[in-house]
Amino acid sequence: MEGVGPREPDRPAGSADVDLLSTQRPFAAVLAVAAVGTAAFCFVTGENLPVGLLPQISAGLHSSLSATGLLVTVYAGVVVLASAPLTHLTHRIPRRLLLSGLLGIFVLGTLGAAVAPSYGWLVAARAITALSQAVYWSVAAVTAAGLFKPTERARAVAGVFAGSSVGVVLGVPAGTWIGQQAGWRISFVVLAGIGLVSLGAVALLIPTTKPSDSHAAAGSDPDARRYRVIVVTAVLAVAGFFTAFTFISPFLHRVSGLPQHDIAPVLLFTGITGTLGITAVGALYSRRPRAATIAPIALLAISLVSLYAFGGNGPAAVIFVALDSVGFGGLVIAMQTGVLVAAPRSTDIASAWYSASFNVGIASGPLFGGLALSTVGLASTPLFGAVLASAALVVFLSVRPRRQHPVVSMPNSPQNAAGRA
Repeated sequence: MEGVGPREPDRPAGSADVDLLSTQRPFAAVLAVAAVGTAAFCFVTGENLPVGLLPQISAGLHSSLSATGLLVTVYAGVVVLASAPLTHLTHRIPRRLLLSGLLGIFVLGTLGAAVAPSYGWLVAARAITALSQAVYWSVAAVTAAGLFKPTERARAVAGVFAGSSVGVVLGVPAGTWIGQQAGWRISFVVLAGIGLVSLGAVALLIPTTKPSDSHAAAGSDPDARRYRVIVVTAVLAVAGFFTAFTFISPFLHRVSGLPQHDIAPVLLFTGITGTLGITAVGALYSRRPRAATIAPIALLAISLVSLYAFGGNGPAAVIFVALDSVGFGGLVIAMQTGVLVAAPRSTDIASAWYSASFNVGIASGPLFGGLALSTVGLASTPLFGAVLASAALVVFLSVRPRRQHPVVSMPNSPQNAAGRA
């Protein structure tokens, strides 16, 4: 990737940054990012909510636990398959209208899940919701970045993904608790209500502009090879993280010796620490993008191999799982921001393929973890993850740093035209 952060180009007086929402109304721009981040919270919570409510949904719809577990698998599969084609079909729609429509589909799909009379109905409702999420992840970060100057892209992206992190840390546990107290359908109703609030905020705050008018519509330093490296790096690193994390609960109990009742608080703690990685990389990326990308991948690999080596000690295991979460949180921001920089063509389409690849990493991680579990045992799952994370670091380091400042140009400028050619 580039050796230094993006800088703003010299622009004619008529094309200055006065059109940016952050320049005209800074507080409104922050609120707009918060609205997009709240939507991220909703999508992440909705995708993973069946995990916490598996027994309740299974009993309520008279379906087996294994079949109910497929609700998450089917959802992720729809996101992988639909991201690129749906983004291509919708990439000309103004962001306010597109995001509002996606959130409207989310609300209706989530309410449809809440009233599902059968397992098949629930699968269909979640598939519809997944279609909206497939497009959302392709445009959310791009939309947030377009509200601010190019040098502030990483912080805008961090604001969006902070919402997804809160979804994992608080959304799923809170939804699980509500479902246990009042029934699983109420959890979906509450989530739909939060989605409706996010829809209203997006409709009020996101500008109605053509996507092509935003400086974030194209990569600020287009490079097809670096973009491909980012995608491959993300697949390997994400797979490495989920190779270990998928089985982290039994690992902490059986290998580290933690009592079963301590595992939930530990996971909550490690989820919170993940936000440290998001914050740190969001602040560092504009100044040292290469270092801000290498550091979380390296931390991921080191923490996983350390978890393998010292996982038999409970306190040490908690520390290394927390560091693993810090690395993953930072990785998410660095990779997505890198896509906005290196995208060879439209950042929407580039983000769509990146989102699909990210979900491939999520889906393949449990497969590698299961392979480790069935061949050499539960204690080896972090080692398998460390190997994948190390491979990700090698792939990323295969691209030499840029020697010059990349030019951050407008989408239709000569520089970007040359980059797309």
